[in-house]
Amino acid sequence: MIIAAALVLGALLGDYRARKAGGRRADRIQYAAAHALAFALLGLFLSIALDRAMRG
Repeated sequence: MIIAAALVLGALLGDYRARKAGGRRADRIQYAAAHALAFALLGLFLSIALDRAMRG
């Protein structure tokens, strides 16, 4: 669940940053995809760390 939330948050943040920079549609899509992948990867690491911490 953390991974999916991070993916959506990353896509929204990437789109926002591209809009703020005055990017066109292709720029917004690229920023959203790059941010989504990066945030999903961070979410994966966070999920693994939490799982290991819960197991003791």
